[in-house]
Formats: sequence, structure tokens, C-alpha cells
Amino acid sequence: MNTPQTASTVYIVDDDEAVRDSLRWLLEANNYRVRAFPSGESFLAEYDEKRPGVLIVDVRMPGMSGLELQEQLIARKSTMPIVFITGHGDVPMAVSTIKKGAIDFLEKPFDETDLREIVGRMFEQANERLSQAQAQKAHDAMLARLTAREQQVLERIVAGRLNKQIADDLGISIKTVEAHRANIMEKLQVTTVADLMKVALSKPEVSA
Repeated sequence: MNTPQTASTVYIVDDDEAVRDSLRWLLEANNYRVRAFPSGESFLAEYDEKRPGVLIVDVRMPGMSGLELQEQLIARKSTMPIVFITGHGDVPMAVSTIKKGAIDFLEKPFDETDLREIVGRMFEQANERLSQAQAQKAHDAMLARLTAREQQVLERIVAGRLNKQIADDLGISIKTVEAHRANIMEKLQVTTVADLMKVALSKPEVSA
């Protein structure tokens, strides 16, 4: 059995080299792996959603702003947790980012204790999202084993239709319906209709 992948890297995106270096020093001193980028564009050029991590990004930067980078990641359906670095005047803006899925924001100058606490919370959430995404993928792969006809039969079983009703719905014989039911249960690795309903209805949700 494969060991679940865990988030392992803190990505820093800030155009201020001094801020990048300061954050890198604080995080590496706390045994985090760190990668730093001077812009949203340079981060996206190397971003690989298969490499899990958490993101700390400045709200205001030349070129692509932190808010625009967040929008880009949302468009790519990224589940990576984000924390924004803000100046005092950016706090209302930072609050709006949380409504779009950011975890928190760090106000400059940031405190090392606050940073540790927030990054620790980010990694917890990142790993939870990864586990959910892996469960979703496994669930979808299981259902993908079904043929188009078997999926039609499964939909009707879930809707509470009887074999005769399913046969009438699909214009096939009851024996064919029974054969499809047997195949479905074998492919989904269940032995009872109750277990079949659980598999069909318990689709995992990935946290926003």
C-alpha cells in the first residue's frame, strides 16, 4: 500500500529580497524546506501541483499581484493553502482573500511565533486536503471501472428502481439487468446493496 503523500515545502513569493531572506531564515531554522520566488510569474513558471506545499505571498507586487496569483491558482483548481503578507493598509484587502480560500494573513513586521503557528496550521490543512484529494481520486477510479451501461444501471439502483423497472427504462431484459448488477458489485468490491449504496453516494469532497 502506498504511503500518502504529505505537504513538505513552503513557497515564498515576494518581490522584496530582504523579506524573502528573512522568511527563509526563520522557516529553515524551524526545519521547513523553503523555495522563494521574486514574482508570481516566476512561481507559476515552476509551479507543479503534484508537488504539495503551502504558499506565503505578498499582496502587493510589481506585475502580478498576490491577489492575481491567488486567482490563477483558483482557476487551476489548486488546493494549496495560502497566507498573505500585508502592510497595515492592506488588511481589508487581505480579509477579502480569506473569503476566497486563503487561510490567514501576516501583517508586517511579522512575529516569529505568529509565523510558526500559521505555517503549522497551513501544513495541517494542506495534508488534510491532500488526503481528501487522494480519496476522491481513488473513488473516481473505482467508479470509472464501470461501463456506460453499468453506470446507467447503478444510477437507477441508487434511485430505488427495481430490476423490472430498470429493464423497462433501458429496454433490456431483467436477466441483463441482473448481470449488470453482479458486475457492478464485483467491480466496486461490495457484497450487499447497502454497501453498494454507500460507495455510490459517499463521494468525497475536497475542502475549499
